[in-house]
Amino acid sequence: MAEHTTIQVTKEVRDHLAQVAKDRGVTLGQLVEQLAAEQPTAEQIAERVAATRKVLRERMGCRLTDEEFDNGPDVLANVYAMAAEKAHALRGHAA
Repeated sequence: MAEHTTIQVTKEVRDHLAQVAKDRGVTLGQLVEQLAAEQPTAEQIAERVAATRKVLRERMGCRLTDEEFDNGPDVLANVYAMAAEKAHALRGHAA
């Protein structure tokens, strides 16, 4: 059996999440699990950044240093945002 825990939130937040869960046809616990799964940790973000930079360097011939990447525009965040919007739109069509 799965372990359970209690998370304290305001009644307004609880009611809002309960309505979102109902609208999606899932339990409140399932909704919280889905929301948590969609949020990467700082370590996961760092791993993605490193992997992306490696691909850019190896396959695209990019010669930027990590410092140059860090000081440049946040292109990766823009790519992730576009991907998230597309995934959200696709999820909305599948429902």
